[in-house]
Amino acid sequence: MVIWSYNTTPRSTTGESPFMLTYEYEAMIPVEVGVGSLQRDLFIEKDAEVNQRLHLDLLDKVRMKSQLKLAAYQQRIARYFNKKVKSVPHKVGDLVLRKVMPNTKITQHGVLGANWECPYSIKAILWKGTYHLEDLDGKIIPRARNAEHLQKYYQ
Repeated sequence: MVIWSYNTTPRSTTGESPFMLTYEYEAMIPVEVGVGSLQRDLFIEKDAEVNQRLHLDLLDKVRMKSQLKLAAYQQRIARYFNKKVKSVPHKVGDLVLRKVMPNTKITQHGVLGANWECPYSIKAILWKGTYHLEDLDGKIIPRARNAEHLQKYYQ
């Protein structure tokens, strides 16, 4: 029943249900089968086959329209997200703290362990928000880091 409701509920991104995008007509809910409905009462099998073939021919247009709606939805979400993001510009040579990730956390310290690792210097800027780091002794840290996981270090 859960799968049925998922497949027959219109998505906000496309405006269509997955069932509609597959078969080009709306599914009847199980209640309509037992109780009856206008759709069921006016059903003519011969006409239904012809209409289904016609709708299947037009299905590509419906899918294309839903793709355009999905692209517009993704652009709206990206615009909303980008409004909320605050850029933290770092320059080469700035000192930053690196966030301790769960896989690098020392388990013996427990919940009272450090959340940020010792200061690092920014060695190079790959692109906006991505940096190569080096420790204070000049040893280069192997992977690039995202600005999301860095915090400016004030002496």
